[in-house]
Amino acid sequence: MPEQEFDSKVREKRGYVLLDDNKPTGLLRYNLFWDNTPFCTMLFVDWNYQGKGYGKKLMEHWEADMKSQGYGMLLTSTQVDEEAQHFYRKLGYKDCGGFVIDIPGYEQPMELFLIKRI
Repeated sequence: MPEQEFDSKVREKRGYVLLDDNKPTGLLRYNLFWDNTPFCTMLFVDWNYQGKGYGKKLMEHWEADMKSQGYGMLLTSTQVDEEAQHFYRKLGYKDCGGFVIDIPGYEQPMELFLIKRI
């Protein structure tokens, strides 16, 4: 991520850092899709902390924060070849579409979008 974009995220408070005993162990960042719908653009938990509920806690914190700000629906996405889709479904997200990027030099597996009402 370019430094200018990172600075913007910090300034606009568009993310959270998960700490365990003052050590950063995960992060969640988001944008507003269509300028009105919170969209989780990154969820990461350090490999040594995965499978211990930290990702779920980050998502639940984000969901509660977005609900307290008056939002009623959330979006996220993941590539179809990644396991994250199963994680999101367990949290109540449902598939709502996707797209394929097949432009030479930018190819990637289909991006799956998931949605949840809060």
